[in-house]
Amino acid sequence: MTGTVLVLLLIATPIFTILFKLLDAPGESWTHLRDTLLIGYFTNTLFLLLGVAFFTFLLGVSTAWMVSNYRFPGRRYFEWLLILPLGFPGYIMAYTYTGMLDYSGPLQAFLRNTLDIQVVGSIVDIMNLPGAVFILSITLFPYVYLLSRASFLQQSRTLQEASALLGRNDWYTFRRIALPMARPAIVGGIALASMEVLNDYGTVKYFGVSTFTTGIFRSWFSLGDVTTAIYLAAILMLFVFGILLLESVQRGHRRFASNKSVSKPLVKRRLSARKSWMLTLSCSLLFFLSFVAPFLQILHWVGLTYQKTMDEAFFFLILRTFGLAAGTGALVAVVSVTLVYSLRLSPFKWLKNVSRIATLGYAIPGAVIAVGIMIPVLGLDRWLRESLPAGAIGIVLSGTVYALIFAYMVRFLAVGYHPIDAGFQKIGIHVNEASRLLGKNSWKTLWKIDLPLIRAGFLSGILLVFVDVLKELPLTLILRPFNYQTLATKAFDMATNEMIAESANASLIIILTGIIPIVFLNRMIRRVNL
Repeated sequence: MTGTVLVLLLIATPIFTILFKLLDAPGESWTHLRDTLLIGYFTNTLFLLLGVAFFTFLLGVSTAWMVSNYRFPGRRYFEWLLILPLGFPGYIMAYTYTGMLDYSGPLQAFLRNTLDIQVVGSIVDIMNLPGAVFILSITLFPYVYLLSRASFLQQSRTLQEASALLGRNDWYTFRRIALPMARPAIVGGIALASMEVLNDYGTVKYFGVSTFTTGIFRSWFSLGDVTTAIYLAAILMLFVFGILLLESVQRGHRRFASNKSVSKPLVKRRLSARKSWMLTLSCSLLFFLSFVAPFLQILHWVGLTYQKTMDEAFFFLILRTFGLAAGTGALVAVVSVTLVYSLRLSPFKWLKNVSRIATLGYAIPGAVIAVGIMIPVLGLDRWLRESLPAGAIGIVLSGTVYALIFAYMVRFLAVGYHPIDAGFQKIGIHVNEASRLLGKNSWKTLWKIDLPLIRAGFLSGILLVFVDVLKELPLTLILRPFNYQTLATKAFDMATNEMIAESANASLIIILTGIIPIVFLNRMIRRVNL
């Protein structure tokens, strides 16, 4: 139990650090920042959150309702195609759309060469706050789509039949019955999208939008003011806790489930030919904007630049990034199994509540975690140098890959924890009890019985963490060792240095890798709802 509590306290290190450092006096630049920039950080962050929340709700819920309730051409394909935009990190989508719309992009080239239409500057200027809302919305709406679709599929046909018998049309049934019942799922999806918005650095940095995340980077790297970065991180954490509180309050203790004993599986309805093709066109347009167009543009850039970009150093970069991601995934899975198993055997109920700390890291933006870890790591290195003889030891943790892996574990422990916890819950406690009655101790039971039974959850946890580490940008930028690159930081650095076409090679690998868990996720939803 002591080890479990220690691990949970380590996971909470960023929160404790920020709360403790708030007791220090404000830094030199805090007064200037508070008087000139803080209002802009607040309004931009709030506008970004509200804008993305609105559009992810609109796009995610509408498409989920279409594919869950109606028959139309291509519906079976759109069920999983509309999840693919999750494979695009927001910053890669931002670079790609900027390249597509600028003077040398395919749209302007078509207008010039085919229609003889000359356009001065970009056709549409998206490098601003509304553009950031657009980019993040088309990237993150699958969160709402996935959870809404799962909720709609689980709803009973009986309720819709009762609504039809009372003379209500589809719009009334959707608005007054299906939508309220799906509210927890919808709010959960919007909350996930909002967490990603608060974590985003690449998109807002590239578009020149000042948010709390860019403010943390500016305070830390440009001004060298650690305390000001801490103050901004604390305000950003208030946004996170506010979102979590709103999600909890709106759900309350109300039930949104139907009686399963009288439920019938949802039957998809046929529409007229005109309405069916309208649904197909709507889904096609969204899929084209959110995946097909940017993916084709990236493939085009790769075709132009791969010969000079994919050299020996690039393949070494791929191996390094994959090794870092796989190692972190394995570490997170091992720690998750240890935590879950210890909690199952613990007689203390309070420890199960404390274990929620393990899932808190994913809700905290990467920049906040990085700042909250860098400060104690620097302090520990300083203490070691002062405690030992001069020259006996150098830098042990700060600026090393060990600090980076620890930060990844803090941020993504929840990603590996949940599938492993679900696997343990599925097998129940009876198998474990039977093994112990036969004379096997707890850890031998875990190794011989429990781990083989939760193998799917264990591997899923590793895979999900692997993909998230591959895409993570702000945390890696702050904590990476000197001159240490990953695929994400390489794509970011090249794009910000106006080498967008060359950045597509690293971006393509990130996208293709990100699609893997999406395929498994869609199969899981289909199995659950068959």
